[in-house]
Amino acid sequence: MQNTTHIVRVARRAPGFTAAAVRGDGSIDERFNLADLTGRYVALFFWPLDHTFVCPTELLAFDHRLTAFDKRDCAVVGVSIDSVYSHVHWRDTPVEQGGIGPVGFTMVSDLRGSIAEQYGVRTVEGPALRGTFLLDRDLVCRHILINDLNLGRDVDETLRTLDALQHVERFGEVCPANWHEGEAAMTPTADSTARFLQMHGAAL
Repeated sequence: MQNTTHIVRVARRAPGFTAAAVRGDGSIDERFNLADLTGRYVALFFWPLDHTFVCPTELLAFDHRLTAFDKRDCAVVGVSIDSVYSHVHWRDTPVEQGGIGPVGFTMVSDLRGSIAEQYGVRTVEGPALRGTFLLDRDLVCRHILINDLNLGRDVDETLRTLDALQHVERFGEVCPANWHEGEAAMTPTADSTARFLQMHGAAL
């Protein structure tokens, strides 16, 4: 039974947690604390299990885009129900043998599934669904995407949404559907929406 009082919601501060984790440099941190990332954006994501099938493709996709996340001052943090020792072993397994190699982001151990429970992604069987949570500098959740176990997520979409969030914060505009960095946005008025649709509506 989920404790719905603490489940994350968009526009509310994300649930905090302290847990053992493997840092991006391979060291084990017995008390990784999400609150320590206050002041940065955070892309927090859950995967079901180490040493499985879709999961390594997703972790490598995040790792391959770490420079892009770092450019946007966004920390990447992953969570699964595996132990830190399983995480270390998976990092030590070459990619060509089904491992992930030395990925550069933090991998949190959620052995009891309590973090996944708070974030509303824990399955009855135990492993988490493929949840992605985008947090702002105050650790307020601004975006949630949850995929079923067999559906890999699109990491580029996380970056696109992060760009939109930062654009909104920087300029006070709102971002239309399919918006990408450098494209036209709108002010939150009826006139601005009408002008945008007149100019760009056919391309949506």
